[in-house]
Amino acid sequence: MRDSTHSAGPIELRVKDIGQIFHTLDPLPFRERDLDAAVEEYIVGWAGEIARGHDISIIVHLPTAEAQRAEALHIEEAMRNYFAYRSKVLGWELRDLFRRGRASLAIGLAVLALCIALGTGAGGLLGAGYLGRFLGEGLIILGWVANWRPVEIFLYDWWPIVRRRRLYLRLSLVHVKIEAEDSLAGNERRRVP
Repeated sequence: MRDSTHSAGPIELRVKDIGQIFHTLDPLPFRERDLDAAVEEYIVGWAGEIARGHDISIIVHLPTAEAQRAEALHIEEAMRNYFAYRSKVLGWELRDLFRRGRASLAIGLAVLALCIALGTGAGGLLGAGYLGRFLGEGLIILGWVANWRPVEIFLYDWWPIVRRRRLYLRLSLVHVKIEAEDSLAGNERRRVP
């Protein structure tokens, strides 16, 4: 379990090389690169625990030589660009989900109407006996089951996407601080101004 005192503090990354932060196979220029999947998961996991209303900041601990590279100056911009793009992608996913929901609803309602009509007709042909009731009620149940997916989409499926999109929007405003460090013996580290 994570320490709740961290929830308002900065997210800290300790890497040996700037390249560890970004996806290594991404051919785009540095400022437009995707974050490494593990780095993204780590940042998003910690950021999700920071209460809304609190700014999100990241401290990247780098060896002095890496912190002095020109790319280090663009880490904040690259992270902001990445999270802004991811929020747009989630917006597209949300629109696509609602489009599928509307199509599923139209199909589900048509199936329901057809099932009700067939069930009523079957009940009239077969009479009020068990077979007529079985077929009529079975068709009505089938019609309602056909609406299961659109109901699920409009009641439940969109909430996690909206929450994640809001988090990515918050992360698109992240403040990143670079801290240069020299390795000493063992796990001790000295911060270099």
